[in-house]
Amino acid sequence: MTQETVLHAADATVQEFDWGELVWYANGKMGNSATMTFGRAVLKPGHENFRHSHPNCEEILHVLSGHIIHSLEDELFPMGPGDTIVIPANVVHNASNDGDDVAIMTILFSTPDRQTIVADE
Repeated sequence: MTQETVLHAADATVQEFDWGELVWYANGKMGNSATMTFGRAVLKPGHENFRHSHPNCEEILHVLSGHIIHSLEDELFPMGPGDTIVIPANVVHNASNDGDDVAIMTILFSTPDRQTIVADE
């Protein structure tokens, strides 16, 4: 094992958006996973991320705190702490925070190089 095996919190990659942020802990680009992408999504109250799909991977999203409504194509799924959703490749989806608090979710992808396609609205 090498020191690169552990990613310290200060070394995570953060992407900020109007709706919240994505924090990446492991993926191919970071060089610490050859098989997966792992991170955290933070969704502000009253906001939603853009509808999108992942053509090259499955996604697993687990709600740690807050409440969201997650869409899969045209179906809506209310979710709260402890709930998990599995999103197949190529399925258009997004999350909307319908609560009064920030929603925090862990996200896992079945590839080290997650691809995202923004859905046409």
